[in-house]
Amino acid sequence: MHPIKMKSPNPPPANPKYAWSAITREVPPKRAAAERVGDFDEIYTQYDEATVRAQASRCIQCPNPLCMQGCPLANRIPEWLALAAQGQFIEAAAVSRLTSNLPEICSRVCPQERLCEGACILNTRTEPVAIGAVERFINDYALAHHAAEVAPAPSNGIRVAVIGSGPGGLACADELAQLGYGVTVFESLLIPGGLLVNGIPAFKLEKHIVERRIELLSRRGVQFRLGVKVGWDVTLADLQRDYAAIFLGIGAQRPKPLDLPGAALTGVADALPFLIQKNVASPLVEAAPIDVAGRSVAVLGGGDTAMDCLRTALRSGAREAVCVYRRDLANMPGSRKEYANALEEGARFEFLCNPVEIIAGPNGAVAGVRCVRMELGAADKSGRRQPRPVPGTEFEVRADVLLVAYGFDPVPFPPDSEFAAIKTDKWGGLAIDENQMTSLPGVFAGGDSVRGPSLVVHAVRDARKAARGIHCYLQR
Repeated sequence: MHPIKMKSPNPPPANPKYAWSAITREVPPKRAAAERVGDFDEIYTQYDEATVRAQASRCIQCPNPLCMQGCPLANRIPEWLALAAQGQFIEAAAVSRLTSNLPEICSRVCPQERLCEGACILNTRTEPVAIGAVERFINDYALAHHAAEVAPAPSNGIRVAVIGSGPGGLACADELAQLGYGVTVFESLLIPGGLLVNGIPAFKLEKHIVERRIELLSRRGVQFRLGVKVGWDVTLADLQRDYAAIFLGIGAQRPKPLDLPGAALTGVADALPFLIQKNVASPLVEAAPIDVAGRSVAVLGGGDTAMDCLRTALRSGAREAVCVYRRDLANMPGSRKEYANALEEGARFEFLCNPVEIIAGPNGAVAGVRCVRMELGAADKSGRRQPRPVPGTEFEVRADVLLVAYGFDPVPFPPDSEFAAIKTDKWGGLAIDENQMTSLPGVFAGGDSVRGPSLVVHAVRDARKAARGIHCYLQR
């Protein structure tokens, strides 16, 4: 962990209403690309205290704060920015925790440019307030000063099971524990944290940060049962016997298939097993080793998982890493910040480029990808322009390893499991009502298993809503 620098805080500008025009937006210091590709440490370091005060003072304290509307959690951003500008970092962190269970995590992995910062009113005049960086600072500061300690709430005598220890599971467990419920979190792997630990690379979110949050939950009274696969090792009847309600935060981790000739060649791998192998060693993750050292790596897809694969491959010794994406940069779903970081670290991008065949080499393994150039046609019902191939533009992208990052679907329960009776939507997501309850009374759900692959902050929002639904259901 990079320590918080302690300087004597300077006072904010004398005319705070116009601080935005006098103070330039600064991003936290970032390690040089040549240095950071040699390890998996976080690439950003912290502001010092004077800088965080100055950056927070750029907020003009709008009467109708658009940043709160842009935040899925409706975080009370102007309030904690005002406190941070005054140097009241611990108080600011306390306000941020009122609406977010994982503020030190969301501040690191949220695409703020599409959420709170993208909605900041300063975008019409200059650069937005550095909301994410300030949120990270105040919460790291509070945790470093032991100002975010927790204790078990008085027990209400009711037990609830939470399935999955990803962001949704952790947030739901936290909310319920604060209400006095006895919460047990079931995790299929031997390490808690879900994709926060085994999916998101450490250069974006160092593992000790998640471990610290789990330790706080343990001190709040939450229990963790690891290496237990609910629906396989434990039945619904088992859980209903011991728990009054259940929350399913199981995510969506079944990769979308690569439906191309040559998809079964040696050297073709799904993104998630690759990221898990490079993130954490677990005997419950069964996949052949994916070695990219000295090899050319092509990544198919344009989301954040694709960015993670590119940057992980380079850190793992790949000779080159290229992203193949069928739309242009403007329509790429991945974070612009992560795209810029990948470029700095040596990744290459082939936009408006669609794979049509995986090419085999003399040894029968992957040797490349045959692609066709694309152009964007008319918009569909969603307003997004659809790509179409340009005849006569086929070409090849060299690749010894091909990582498929086309997204994920929910992993279905076994057909003979009682959980399989839960109603699903057309893509296999768990169907819920307005309180996050599934078709099985007392069984709630949220996050990617409901909405499809999405953001950590969306999983937290679903989990908080589900905890309220569980509380109302059990207090009837």
